[in-house]
Amino acid sequence: MAIQYGSTEQAFEAIHSSLNDLMAPPKGNKVTKIEFTWTASAQVETLSAFDGAALLFTLTFTWNEDGTLSSVTRA
Repeated sequence: MAIQYGSTEQAFEAIHSSLNDLMAPPKGNKVTKIEFTWTASAQVETLSAFDGAALLFTLTFTWNEDGTLSSVTRA
């Protein structure tokens, strides 16, 4: 989806939609527990989502040198 510069509301909607898709559990599962790991500089490194004891997915966060979020990858 192409968002025109200055279209803040559309940009936030696109980001929200992408994050919803990224965090959606596989069909038939629900997220019942979330675990985090942190970098030495207190930034979120991973977020692991579980249904009971079963790991559903892990999000890995990559940070720029200036402390801003660079990317989020789901595995």
